[in-house]
Amino acid sequence: MTEPISAIGATEPVLATRGLARSFVQGGQTIEVLQGVDLSIAPGEIVALLGASGSGKSTLLQAVGLLEGGFAGSIRIGGVEAAQLDARGRTLVRRDRLGFVYQFHHLLPDFTAAENVVLPQLVRGADRPDADARAASLLTTLGLGHRLTHRPAQLSGGEQQRVAVARALANRPALVLADEPTGNLDEHTAEIVLAEFLRLVREEGSAALVATHNERMAAKMDRVMRLHEGRLRE
Repeated sequence: MTEPISAIGATEPVLATRGLARSFVQGGQTIEVLQGVDLSIAPGEIVALLGASGSGKSTLLQAVGLLEGGFAGSIRIGGVEAAQLDARGRTLVRRDRLGFVYQFHHLLPDFTAAENVVLPQLVRGADRPDADARAASLLTTLGLGHRLTHRPAQLSGGEQQRVAVARALANRPALVLADEPTGNLDEHTAEIVLAEFLRLVREEGSAALVATHNERMAAKMDRVMRLHEGRLRE
């Protein structure tokens, strides 16, 4: 049964997991990647998910992003239980409530920076003039007002990632999920892009869960949760 997206309440946590678990069988052995993860994120809160490579950060983001099945436990997005959603319901939650930023930008190479930010809005049903204005506003805020018509190959790594950030926020998501969003950038550029990402997320009023292995970057966020051997602690 699919619960209407309009039923997602603003007073609920943006994200709440209870007893979230995931295991794999490899070489005849069971590997517990996530072990009873409890996590709650309030509207507008930015939470760092800190952990070493292989600690399960990406697996947790895939779970709460409704990108993969096979998990035990509860995932609630804005008060809606993910297990109660059918395939279309999960798609609508991803489209309307979530934004995604990955380590690699995954921009569409044949489209301009602005078009990459316009497209998710059109998929949601926005009018083209409104989508164009929204894309230009976001990209200008990120310092790319002079690069709107450039394709990804004409942009630097930092500029490409800024476009990816704008794309993630294009539909005004309640929650942005970012998986090592600056991990593919040099240290100086990573600091700049992270600062711009955090500033824009706060200005937009979204919440965010940001996976990183960088202690210094994690400290810039509202709260730090540490994932170690499949267990989450503050």
